[in-house]
Amino acid sequence: MSSLALILENYLKRTNTFIRFLIVGAVNTLAGLSIIFILLNLIGMSYWTATFIGNSIGAAISYYLNRAFTFQSKACIQKSAVRFISVILFSYFLSYAISDLAAEVVQDFNLSGYELSRVELAVFMGAAIYTLTNYFGQKYFVFK
Repeated sequence: MSSLALILENYLKRTNTFIRFLIVGAVNTLAGLSIIFILLNLIGMSYWTATFIGNSIGAAISYYLNRAFTFQSKACIQKSAVRFISVILFSYFLSYAISDLAAEVVQDFNLSGYELSRVELAVFMGAAIYTLTNYFGQKYFVFK
């Protein structure tokens, strides 16, 4: 077995939930952010509506994959779903409110030649804060 395969096998063990959470997060974040930017830039929705819809779809993907793959939880679906929604809502409002305020201070930001608007910058900062608060909430409250 190659050293890369051994490393991956080690990181994907049941005991390393953060790596598994990040893999699941990459999938649901890609889906959620794609929807957010489509709604913002092609449909013309507002920041709060677009981020709420995009994150709601990402959250549904997240619940299923994190319950089955990341935490391999046997928790009651009704109880864990209510807790999951609570963590998602808390993480959403906290992270996107903070990032909206922070992006207002920064205004525009240049990322590899692409000029990010204040709203786009807020979306990216919000996604990072959301990931951290969501992980700890799911690990210690939803799927414990």
